[in-house]
Amino acid sequence: MTTALPAPAPTSAPAAAPRLRLVGDRPVRPHVGYLVFLPDGVDPVQLLTAHGVRPEIHPLAPRTPPAPAPTPPSPPPVQEGGVLIDQERHVVEVDGRELDLTYLEFSLLAHLVANPHMVHSRESLMARIWGYGHIGDGRTVDVHVARIRRKLGAPYRDRIVTVRRVGYKYVP
Repeated sequence: MTTALPAPAPTSAPAAAPRLRLVGDRPVRPHVGYLVFLPDGVDPVQLLTAHGVRPEIHPLAPRTPPAPAPTPPSPPPVQEGGVLIDQERHVVEVDGRELDLTYLEFSLLAHLVANPHMVHSRESLMARIWGYGHIGDGRTVDVHVARIRRKLGAPYRDRIVTVRRVGYKYVP
């Protein structure tokens, strides 16, 4: 246990600045620092020595702001047949016509188009697009795929293929 005790004052020497002597079995860090805010125009050395404290003043070096991190280049627009997916603008165009997709519909379609011919289970799509594991029976993915197919229109709706009892894949 560490206990702080006042150091005995020498009897013959003039009064020194008050100090603490630490007694105990644990190693003690030798320096303790304090941050003192003073009004403008007050000399901290004079103020502290007037109150019997030996100041150690370390002026702060001027800080330079960190350089901004370079922004990674956004992926180029993906063109699959008549379907164009622009990640930077967050836009899907079909034959030059912009689709009105929700955030999750866009993310789901962009993920399927970016990985063509790859079968994605409903659970993996929930984890990848929605950000959480399997909750419920997977009908959420089915409903979103149905909405995307409806918005793609007749010529393109068959590009999202259902793999029975597994999930979905995009076939350009």
